Amino acid sequence: MKRIMICMLLAAAMSMAATLRSDAQVGKRWYVNAGWQFNATPGNEYAEAAQGWGGYLEGGYYVLPRLAVGVFASYNTDNEYVGRTTYYNADGEALNTDMYRSLYQVPFGAALRYRFTWSKFEPYIEAKVGANYADQYSYFSQYAVYDKNWGFYASPEVGFTWHPFNRTNLGFQFALYYSYATNRSDAFGMNGINNCGFKLGLAF
Repeated sequence: MKRIMICMLLAAAMSMAATLRSDAQVGKRWYVNAGWQFNATPGNEYAEAAQGWGGYLEGGYYVLPRLAVGVFASYNTDNEYVGRTTYYNADGEALNTDMYRSLYQVPFGAALRYRFTWSKFEPYIEAKVGANYADQYSYFSQYAVYDKNWGFYASPEVGFTWHPFNRTNLGFQFALYYSYATNRSDAFGMNGINNCGFKLGLAF
């Protein structure tokens, strides 16, 4: 009986050691990334611009060694200057002025990430889906007009995280992305929003 108990304890200890070793081999089970985002809005007739007024935050958990589920949120502001033009109202009044157009977006939702390796350098691909809140503002010399709307958001992304330090979780992230949101604005003639850009931030 003692021998059986000793063998069972040894087997349990070996199983626990193997589990810990296996978990160490597949790397961290979670990730948190945050940083700066540069965004462009190609083909957008309301505000076609490329500017770095953005940021992001995301995190997730690896349910499998290579596959993680997570959440994300980000924001972008893209501004476009429109030269002096004459605008006519429905009642026949005219206004000659220049204008700034501002497109503000806040997408958020769920993410699915696949990493190709689990080491200090981890390239990955990611798919995101969720909602996109958007504000459109047109600033004239004397007043402003605006609209706000919601849309469905989808985005593929490719990037990597790099953890060069041995005794800390701190690292770096770089990623390229494209996204499309279904936001519509009849007031400004906008039907959908295309976005593309890159992210540069910290990885934990």
